[in-house]
Amino acid sequence: MKEINLSTRDLRAFLALAEQHSFTRAARVCHLSQSAFSSLIRAIEETLGARLFDRDTRNVELTPQGVMLEQSARRMVGQFDEMVDDFRGYATLRKGRVAIAALPSLAAGWLPGVFAEFRRRHPGIGLELADVLSAPCLDLVRTGRVDFALASSDAQAQDLESRLLCNDHFHLVCRQDHPLASRTRIGVQDLAQAPFIHLARSHSVRRQLEHAFDPMPMNTVLEVEQLATLTGMIAAGIGVTVVPALTLYELDRPGLVSRPIKALGLVRKIRLVKRRGASLSPAAEQLYALMLQMRPRTDAVARAAQRRAATPRRGAQA
Repeated sequence: MKEINLSTRDLRAFLALAEQHSFTRAARVCHLSQSAFSSLIRAIEETLGARLFDRDTRNVELTPQGVMLEQSARRMVGQFDEMVDDFRGYATLRKGRVAIAALPSLAAGWLPGVFAEFRRRHPGIGLELADVLSAPCLDLVRTGRVDFALASSDAQAQDLESRLLCNDHFHLVCRQDHPLASRTRIGVQDLAQAPFIHLARSHSVRRQLEHAFDPMPMNTVLEVEQLATLTGMIAAGIGVTVVPALTLYELDRPGLVSRPIKALGLVRKIRLVKRRGASLSPAAEQLYALMLQMRPRTDAVARAAQRRAATPRRGAQA
């Protein structure tokens, strides 16, 4: 069977003649000379092995075979144009979708401002967010369910590549009346005897703290999963905790203060993680670049938390 090879150019020429009923007008629509256009229509008919148009000196009409082709040709050209329009929409950021995974503390604190700016710049792009811990973040990247992730786990794996977004330094959180609240410099040894409330081991913060304190034992009095629970326990005087600066807003409550910790290597590295060798879509590239542009300023976050703690609140005791 002879292979039939028609291009969208051929189909557009056929449809132009079907609409214009004139070789002269159809050639003009297709930006061809009349002789070139006539040759093109002849070649289409030869390729299909059928006469598509009845011609006389005054008019051009579709043959029954031409009528059969017209409907299919319009559908194919329409689908092609839709495909091209979609592609251009994704390429020019008029449409598309970006899916990311992020640590809950970032998803609730820093990320909303980034999302708001991205939506202002690209209102046609949809956003998806999985707010999960570091290990699930990396799993979502590996399986391709998200374009990239904001994680704090060590992502130096063969299938992943990462870029440092910021260094998130740790801070003590305690009640205002706790002895450590008056200290300007606090080290690991200062915390050794303090009653300590830990986050569960599923949190990367917990593993970093244990590494920083090793081999010194910690006076752990409680372990919890949620930051809201942690905040309530500290406010009740059960103990103290240590969290990264970008988490401080979660523990913002009257009567609590935060103080920076001076400990070598005690820093949470926030990374942008994607699959190694995999290209990001234009929309994902733009969000990735915007995150680098709007990097979190953890020093400013910490100072703001300290100012809030030092400011008396309405309804709170002075």
